[in-house]
Parts: sequence; structure tokens; C-alpha cells
Amino acid sequence: MSHVGTKERRKREFEDREDLILGCARELIRDEGLLNLQMSRIAEKCEHAVGTLYKHFESKEDLILALAIQGAQKHVELFEKVAKWKANSRDRMFGIAVADMIFVRRNPGHFSIAQYALCEAVWDAATPERRQEFLCASKPVGEIVVGIVTAAVQSGDLELRGLRPEQVSTGLWSITVGMHNLVHAEGLLEDWQITEPYRLMCRYMQTMLNGFGWCPLADPSDTKTLDNKIEQLCREIFDDLPCA
Repeated sequence: MSHVGTKERRKREFEDREDLILGCARELIRDEGLLNLQMSRIAEKCEHAVGTLYKHFESKEDLILALAIQGAQKHVELFEKVAKWKANSRDRMFGIAVADMIFVRRNPGHFSIAQYALCEAVWDAATPERRQEFLCASKPVGEIVVGIVTAAVQSGDLELRGLRPEQVSTGLWSITVGMHNLVHAEGLLEDWQITEPYRLMCRYMQTMLNGFGWCPLADPSDTKTLDNKIEQLCREIFDDLPCA
């Protein structure tokens, strides 16, 4: 076998082993909790020496960021589907909210991992290279949303009224992140008798888009039309990812 062939095989083996390590880490987080995650337990579960794990990740914090990076890449894939959807800018922006809802439902542990990865103790302890990798993986999410806002302005669907596209995007982002925080605070929404938080988030999104004057305007209280729009998005864009 040639030197190049051997190098490629070792690279594939390294990548496969890294995927195994991260998969085992996700299972342990699911079964034992994020705060209980230990490199020794991951090594035991994937049947590798602890030293092998450190050949892939310099620390547990680096591993946690690697998990967050995987999630960010999946997030981008969903947003790219919305960006390519042949619809008006408002429907595409609403589609971003639905994509976010689907992503969290299909990746229930990602939000907690990403939130933990960005806390000061983890972020500061991770290597600069891994932090940069996370920033690069996450950047397209913002670029896609800003791109939809910019397209809305260019088509005449939206007037910025002194705001920049990034500022409009941040306001919309705050709705989804805020709802994720509430949903993940166990028992909080149940105490308020909120039984369909993400459906409620979609209504908030329509209300906020109206507040921006984003055309065509919609009636957030028209739940039947709202549900039909969500079903349309699932059918036309996310056919491989059921909304339920």
C-alpha cells in the first residue's frame, strides 16, 4: 500500500474513532447528565484508553465544544434548506423559526450542550483552536438569517427603519433562544400551564414580523392558518424530518 493510501486510511480511522467517542459522550450525557460527564467514563464506554481520548481532545472542555460543533453543523443544514425554499422572504423567515423548533425536538440534548459550552468556565478552558472551530461552524446560521432580511429589504417586503439587518436578526433570534431556555427549565412552563411552547413561539414570531412591518402581514391569532403554514414547511422543506 502506498504512503498516501496509508495516510488516508489512518485519517479515516482517526475520524471514525472520534465519532465513536463523541457518540459515547452523547449517550452518557443522556443517561447520566451533562455535569456528570467524565473522560474516564467515556473511555470505558467506548472501550479505549483514556490516553486515546486525549489524542483527540486536549480536555473535557474541548470535547464538549466538539459536541456543540456537531450540533451547529446540523443546525446549518436545516437553515440552508429554508434559505433555498422558493417562497417570499417572510415565509422563509418564519421557516427559520420552524427549522429551529424541529432541530431542538430532533436533537434534544444539543441546546443544553451548546449552552454549557458557552459558559465562561468551559469556553475559557477550551483551546483557542477548538473555540475558533465552533465560531466557524456557527457563523453560517447568522449569515443565512441576515441574508433573508437583506433579501426582504431588496424585494420591498421590509423597511429597516434605522436598523441594520443584523439587529433585526438578533431580535428574532432572542425569541427562539428565550423559548429554548424556558422549555429546558423543567417544570417552569408547566406551572404556567403552557403546554405547546414551540407553537406559541411560532405565534410570537408572526407577531414580531408584523411589528417590523414585514409583508405580507399575518394574523397570529389565526391558529388554523398558522398550523397550515407549519405543515406546509414540513411537507415542502423538511420532508425527511417530521415536525411532530
